[in-house]
Amino acid sequence: MSLPTNLSYTEEHEWIEDRGEVARIGITEHAASALGDIVFVQLPEVGDKIEAGQACGELESTKSVSDLFAPVTGEIVTINESVVDDPAVVNSDPYGEGWLIEVRVSETGATLTAQQYAELINE
Repeated sequence: MSLPTNLSYTEEHEWIEDRGEVARIGITEHAASALGDIVFVQLPEVGDKIEAGQACGELESTKSVSDLFAPVTGEIVTINESVVDDPAVVNSDPYGEGWLIEVRVSETGATLTAQQYAELINE
């Protein structure tokens, strides 16, 4: 399982890509694999405020429904409409085209390095 080293991770299995003023957020390959085939994605709206550690969306798979936890506090600036239209992209490309939201960050929650996350999931 790949873990890009340029990303930060959370214990709730989200990843964060720092893009300056904005952070791009998605779920890890580990989470996507554990969920199984994702069939529905519910994301916050552009302009919504999210708070680190709080649920801000849902991913529904053939196995279960899982909350998306905000790894940062800030304002939603973009949602990835392509994953709303085709949730399977999250499974096929979780670190690329399967990203979920972009947030103008005011505060970052607790994060892990790729090495720390690998240890967490015992990779």
